[in-house]
Parts: sequence; C-alpha cells; structure tokens
Amino acid sequence: MADERNFELEIITPERVFYKGEAVMVEFNTTEGEIGVLKKHIPMTVIVKPGILTITEEDDNVKEAALHEGFVEILPDKVTIMAEIIEWPGEIDLSRAEAAKERAQKRLEEKDDDMDMIRAEAALKRAIARIDAVR
Repeated sequence: MADERNFELEIITPERVFYKGEAVMVEFNTTEGEIGVLKKHIPMTVIVKPGILTITEEDDNVKEAALHEGFVEILPDKVTIMAEIIEWPGEIDLSRAEAAKERAQKRLEEKDDDMDMIRAEAALKRAIARIDAVR
C-alpha cells in the first residue's frame, strides 16, 4: 500500500529522465534559499541553485545527487524538476571535480577584468556540489 505522505517526483534533463517515482520529501537549493517539499505543498515555481538534492522515499530511504541549474514546478501532489545537469554520486569523477574547483578558485582570485566572474562563481558552485555529493 502506498504511503499517504507520498507525492510524485519527476526529475528530467535534456538527455534523460533522471528519476521518476514517489517521494515523501525532496530538498534542494533555490535562488531564495534551501527548500524542503512535502505532499500538499502550495503550488509554486522556483529556480534551482547548485547544491545537493535529497530525496526521501518511503521507509526513510534517502538518495542524494548533485543538482545544478534548472527550474522546479511544485504542485500539491507532484514535483517536477527540470535540471540542466544532475548527477548521482557514482556518476561523478571526484578528481575531475576537485580540479574544476581549483581552476575556478584560481580564476576568482586573479580577478581578471576580462574574465566573467559570474561564470567562474557558477563553475565553483557546481564543482563544490559534485564534491559534496560524493563525500
């Protein structure tokens, strides 16, 4: 019997359906701060900020992934996450993520006038999300 606390969760990227199933709660970062969504949440649309996505399923089974940019549509009985990129920890190359973090930090420290600081900050946030998901 399905848990009465469950809602439908679908996470899609341009390349694949990343997750489709039922969840008790989903947590992630938005441009306005962290959010946790339960069934019967008020309808809203939010913008994703890079960080860890946590899915709590029935029986308190928890799954985590590195979530990058995207949008989320929240309805009382369904949450749809449209992500640019999302990765399970097993899909992440930790050494590559650490190298990306170092490159982004170096670019930010140099403060080159010609460099796009916003892009460097976004690259740093993505690298940190990947590292956090693996650890």
